Amino acid sequence: MSGAEPGPGASFHATALVYGESGVLIFGPSGSGKSALALALLALAKRSGVFAALVGDDRIYLRPSHGRLIVSGASSIQGLIERRTFGLLTVAHEPTAVVRLLAELSGADRAWQRMPESGFTASLMGIEVSRAALNSSESAADQALAIADCVERMTLSSCAGKRIPLEQCAAVHKNRKVAASPPPDGGQAVD
Repeated sequence: MSGAEPGPGASFHATALVYGESGVLIFGPSGSGKSALALALLALAKRSGVFAALVGDDRIYLRPSHGRLIVSGASSIQGLIERRTFGLLTVAHEPTAVVRLLAELSGADRAWQRMPESGFTASLMGIEVSRAALNSSESAADQALAIADCVERMTLSSCAGKRIPLEQCAAVHKNRKVAASPPPDGGQAVD
């Protein structure tokens, strides 16, 4: 059918949200803390002034599109997330996101290696994304800090090679002009 919207994709038991500009997909066994981690990330974002919104909790859909992995939530439960022993909460939500990070929770009966030798990426539906392995025995707050750190490192590495350092980017945003300090690579500053 020409011009038709693509279907929602393959269905998974997972949680997804947008943190900053990155889609974060949280996988793990039932009861491993997917919703708790998402709620901790939403709270951390609010305290840090970072944009964050739920895409879906409990049931999400994944589909590849032009080399990227798109996640969407079930329309019947948009903006709803379960806080265990409390019930359903309504939170800010977005309909879709581009997955940049897979957060994989271990579950209660196993633990990931403390210092993994490899495994910082995962292939989902033929698309490579960054991966963070988190032990379910850790607190959701600690897990959220680890995810925020991963997202920040991914953002910084995607900016690598650009000639304007972060300090100058902040100056541009605040003052509408580039600071006069030279870039860290010893090149000339951009005017």
